[in-house]
This record gives sequence, C-alpha cells and structure tokens, in this order.
Amino acid sequence: MNIGFIGLGTMGRPMAEHLQRAGHALHVWGRLQGGSVSGIEALVALGAIRHTSPAALACHVDIVCTNVTASADVEALAHGPQGLVEGLAPGSIHVDFSTIAPTAARRIAAAYAEAGVDFVDAPVSGGGTGALAASLAIMWGGKEELAPRLNPIFGVLGKSIVRVGDVGAGQVAKGCNQMVMVAAIAACAEAARLAQASGVDFGRVRQAMLGGSAGSRVLEVFGERMANRDFTAGVEARLHHKDFALLLDEAARIGAPLPVAAQVEQLLNALMGNGWGKRDTACLLGVLDGRE
Repeated sequence: MNIGFIGLGTMGRPMAEHLQRAGHALHVWGRLQGGSVSGIEALVALGAIRHTSPAALACHVDIVCTNVTASADVEALAHGPQGLVEGLAPGSIHVDFSTIAPTAARRIAAAYAEAGVDFVDAPVSGGGTGALAASLAIMWGGKEELAPRLNPIFGVLGKSIVRVGDVGAGQVAKGCNQMVMVAAIAACAEAARLAQASGVDFGRVRQAMLGGSAGSRVLEVFGERMANRDFTAGVEARLHHKDFALLLDEAARIGAPLPVAAQVEQLLNALMGNGWGKRDTACLLGVLDGRE
C-alpha cells in the first residue's frame, strides 16, 4: 500500500521503518527543526518520498498514520491549513497512534465523515522499546469493517491488536492502561521509599517481590531504575503527566470517580514542578524522598 507517516519521533520513526521494510511505499512529512527535518532523512535514504505539506502527502496515499503529542496537533494535521483532509480521497483512512482525548478523536472523525474519510484512533503501549521491537500493544477504535485493511499495518507494528469499539474507544482503553501502569509505578516508588527509610536495600526487596504476588513488568523495569536511581528517560514523565490530564478530564466530563488516579496525578504534578518532565517516571521516587 501507499502509506503516509507523520510524527517521526522516538516511536514514530521505528514504526515507519517497519512499514517500509514490510514493502509498503512510504510517504513522509515533518516540520523543520533546527534547520533540518528530524527523523526523515534516514527514511528518505531508504526510499521514502518526502512531501511539502500534509495535504500534499495525502494526495498520494491510501492510509495515513500519525503519531504526535497532543489532541490539538492531530486536529491541526487533519483539518488545519494544508491539512490531510484537503488531499485524502473518499475511502481513505487516517490512523492516529497518538494518545489524545476521546472527545477529540470523535470530533476529528465527525469532520472527516463529511469528506468520506474514516478516522481510527489506535493508541499504543510499549514505548520506544516496543516500537523498535515491533511488539506494541495496539488498542483501536473505529469501524469493524476496516479491520481487513488495517491488520496488515497493525501486524507489522505490534503483538497485541484489539479493536475496543467505535472511534474514541481506543483512547479510553489507553487511559485505562496508563492509570494502572502509572499507579503501579507510584506504588513501586512508595515501596522503595519504605525500604529506604527502614534501612533495607530496595534492590534486594525488589528481588524478593519479583518472586511473589507483587511481581510485575512495572516492578521489573521501573523498580530496577529506582533501585539504581537511574532516571534516564524510557518514556518521558511529561507524557504520563499529559495522559493523566486527559483521562481525568474525561472522568470529570462523564462523572466517573477515580480517587487513586487523582492522587497519582498530584505526584506527577509535583514531579513536573521539580522540572523533571524529561526524566523517566521512575523519578516519582525523588518526589517522595526529596532527592534528584
């Protein structure tokens, strides 16, 4: 297929490379950053075609994929000046791998429907490591009949592919994923703080816990970072902070009480207040013990 990809950052670039290596014709666009188009040159060297605007790219593709930061970014790419809608033909699909508000996903889809274009929200879990390994968990929302066209793309990028429901459902699933994961990171930080305050080596505590009922991927990965006080970003904490703002806004909109998530958000607020947004979320330990 002719596939467009916009958003060639930590996750987007390896995802685009997987699609290109799978034999799809790749079309790319990106904003200038520091005088060069970040992440694009290597793809062009492998045969990708660079375009001058989202609209120009859209004229050449059957499906366009985006992976950017915020709801406003996706809306601008879709319906802003020289946006994708100006070039996408009826029957085309816009697949968005970003984490955005469910309401924004539904709004984008409704605007596309007037042009006969389908929108699919397909947020992913697995971070940069999962993107590199093509082992992402993809949770998508959109028309079920689109699955035969989407599965050849999703199958190249992920190991777990679940259609959750209609447009917006993928973002709800991602919010639920982030709630459980980051709450577990916060719990690991509290465990590390308790061990520390008790004069016990958290590295050994973690080793013991991994063999018990508290054993988990979060304890394995984030717990190790806490034990080593290595807060180099796997996924930058600012992104989890953004995700919690989205999910708590959605919860307030529909009247769903999320008391644990609300407390975790306060810890993330403190993390951001310390200027640690570009560190790994494991630095929630630093929020609790006052150490960088």
